[in-house]
Amino acid sequence: MTMGTRVYLARLAGLPVFDPNGDRVGRVRDAVVRLRTTNRPPQIVGLVAEMALRRRIFLPIGRITSMDAESVALGTGSLNLRRFEKRPNELLVLEDLLDRRVTVVPEQRDDQEHQAVVVDIGMELNRNTEWVITRVAVREHTGRLARRGHVYQVEYDRARGLVGPTDTQGTSSLLALLDQMRPADMANALQDLPDARRNEVAAALSDRKLADVLEELPEHDQVEILARLDRERAADVLERMDPDDAADLLAELPKAEQTVLLDLMEPEEAAPVRQLMSYRPGTAGSVMTSEPVIMTPDATVAEALARIREPDLSPVVAAQVFVARAPSATPTGKYLGMVHFQRLLREPPSSIVGGLVDSGIEPLRPDIGLPEITRRMATYDLVAMPVVDGTHRLLGAVTVDDVLDHSLPRDWRDRDAHDDELEAS
Repeated sequence: MTMGTRVYLARLAGLPVFDPNGDRVGRVRDAVVRLRTTNRPPQIVGLVAEMALRRRIFLPIGRITSMDAESVALGTGSLNLRRFEKRPNELLVLEDLLDRRVTVVPEQRDDQEHQAVVVDIGMELNRNTEWVITRVAVREHTGRLARRGHVYQVEYDRARGLVGPTDTQGTSSLLALLDQMRPADMANALQDLPDARRNEVAAALSDRKLADVLEELPEHDQVEILARLDRERAADVLERMDPDDAADLLAELPKAEQTVLLDLMEPEEAAPVRQLMSYRPGTAGSVMTSEPVIMTPDATVAEALARIREPDLSPVVAAQVFVARAPSATPTGKYLGMVHFQRLLREPPSSIVGGLVDSGIEPLRPDIGLPEITRRMATYDLVAMPVVDGTHRLLGAVTVDDVLDHSLPRDWRDRDAHDDELEAS
């Protein structure tokens, strides 16, 4: 993709945007289409870029000097940093046009019209130096799984219904784009969708992907998406969330609904969630993760390193190993201490972790409040601290992201609220 040639807009999604100095401005998240009252093809007037702190701004197409498979570059001039808002005569390519079902008009009189689903939009620079939609990549709608249909291109004016009602819009192509994003970016993209579209796309995600995305959404969005699922599916998704995140989400629901969903969850998955919900809000017990990395003292360094390499572990959880006597599931046997991963890297693989533990840091009790937890973690430069009960059994660990999650304002994940604060300042 280069300037002056046809550009397929879905391929721009996620590309970095650089200013003339080579500094990254953000990433491409969508393209803005302006509808016209004549029969002329819709015009692409700019891109939507996401900057730091999840703020989305508009980049006029005239400011863009190059687009290729690796990046988008801007020319000189100042950027308008106001939050992007779609105007009444505008559509977004990925949000509004991708996955639309259209009627493809035949090229020859003897051919028949047929249904297809939009998978990409192609734009070209015309003689008036306007970027306009000229091509539509579609997948033949066969009545079976959409991905099985033949993919081909048609001229814009042959795709009838492209800018019509949205009740014929599916999810498969948008899901394919979202699947390339990190959960936090995917959650941010979902916040930009209309409520009905967002709920439809969320429901089409796998249980694991939806669980990851819910953990990154504001509470009100979590509750609304979960409420749209049938209860069996909602329970399955909760099982795949980290227990502390599942407990936080359930705490936003009415008591009766909490009980129903917990009863539908597998007992071994529901047990740690119930335990976390039993602690007073704002305490170590209520914010901890009940599934830190736990090894018995006779485990080797090689075994501990293999455990923290598991891809499902977050970096903050994998940063240290907690050592306790059997049983290894929380609540464990007697807690002995912790070993940071840097210490593990410096030791021979055959060494025993029981001989490497740091037992000099006093563990947290489950009723300790967040201010004291924060003070202790800052004092010892820790990213996680153990939580033990009165008999010194390990109950879980409070991580730095747990502390941040519960110390920031409740709406810190809500981009609209954050943008309002920036504009007010």
